[in-house]
Amino acid sequence: MSGATANGIGRAIDAVVIGTSAGGVEALMALLPGLPATLRAAVLVVIHLPRERPSLLVEIFAPRCALRVREAQDKEEIEPGCVYFAPPDYHLLVDEGARLALSVDPLVNFSRPSIDVLFESAADVYGPRLLGMVLTGGNGDGAAGLAAVARRGGLTAVQRPDTAAVSWMPESALKAVTPDHLLPLDGLAALLRGL
Repeated sequence: MSGATANGIGRAIDAVVIGTSAGGVEALMALLPGLPATLRAAVLVVIHLPRERPSLLVEIFAPRCALRVREAQDKEEIEPGCVYFAPPDYHLLVDEGARLALSVDPLVNFSRPSIDVLFESAADVYGPRLLGMVLTGGNGDGAAGLAAVARRGGLTAVQRPDTAAVSWMPESALKAVTPDHLLPLDGLAALLRGL
């Protein structure tokens, strides 16, 4: 990419949205603990989890991350330098004024939370200041959302399918968009650290 700024990707990024499913906890373990405490972007994550059980993601990641890690709350203001996980059985959205919203609307791609729902709402609010990232997973959720990020001028990144625990999700994303970055996890981690 040309026109690189200090972050190496060419523009200011205010938020990162990450979507993953099968193999996602391991993939996120390669990405999130390496993020520096100085990161100014908010990080919003949807991972498909069993809807009927509480999530342990905050307990798993908070001790390993330099950033603050929490489960998203409805109407919460989005803070830079914080990782937000979608709670089980709720869609996570970004509202105007950069606030979180939770919804129990019907399943999208057999999922609630849905990656597409998060990505599309975040693209509407952040536009070119958004980075969308699709990782390993076993369905097509995230493909339409990543295309929405691209349409609104945001940056797009996809885990290389041959490096994913389950390649279906990144392959679906690649059918929907030609990403700005197609990288294995270590490359995606370096991209995020560069923010």
